[in-house]
Amino acid sequence: MKTVRRPVLAIALLVAASSAWTADLGTIGPTYGISEPHLLNFIEQRLREKERSGELQQLIDQAQARGIDAVKRPQPVAGLQPTATARTFYFDASFTLDRNVTDARGQLLFAAGTRKNPLDVVSLTKHLLFFDARDRRQVTRAQELMARYAGKVKPILTGGSYLDLMKAWRIPVYYDQQGTLTRRFGIRQVPALVSQEGARLRIDEVVLP
Repeated sequence: MKTVRRPVLAIALLVAASSAWTADLGTIGPTYGISEPHLLNFIEQRLREKERSGELQQLIDQAQARGIDAVKRPQPVAGLQPTATARTFYFDASFTLDRNVTDARGQLLFAAGTRKNPLDVVSLTKHLLFFDARDRRQVTRAQELMARYAGKVKPILTGGSYLDLMKAWRIPVYYDQQGTLTRRFGIRQVPALVSQEGARLRIDEVVLP
C-alpha cells in the first residue's frame, strides 16, 4: 500500500471542504425583487410634475431674479462704517519674495528675499475713492472730490448699485468685491481717498458733512 504524500492529501481535504460549503442550504427568509425606481427616471418625473404645476417656472424666475440682483447690487463690504472722525494713514506696498523667480530657461531673475515696491515701477495715475452708494451723503461727497481732482478719480463702491451710478455719471464705476482692497489697505471708514505720496500710499478717511 502506497503512502499518500502530504501535498496530495492537503488538496483532497480542500476539495472536500469546498464541496461542503457549496451545498444548498435552502431558503432562509422571503426574497423580493428590486423595486426601487431608477434615479434619473425619478428626477425626470418630479421635474415634469413641477412643470405642470408651474412651480418649476417659478423657481427659474426666482433664480434669475437673484442672479440679476447680485450683478446689479453686489454684497456690501462688511465691517465698514461712515466716516465719523477723519483719519489719515499710510500704506507701504512693498513686498518680499518668498521664493526664487526664474525665466522659462530656469535662469534666476530675482532671488528669494528680494524686496520690491510696485510704486517704483508703476505710478498711481488716479486717486482711488471708496464709498457706499447707499448713503446719499457719501455720493455727494464723492462728487465733490471728483470735481476737486478734475475727474482724476477712480470711484470704487463698497455698497449700492454701480450700474445705476454708471448710467447717471456716464463714467466707469468699480466695486470692491468681497472687500479685497479695503481690507488690504486697512480702511475702516468710508468715504476713503487713496493717493500716492512718493513710494507710499496715503489714505484719507474723509469726514462727512
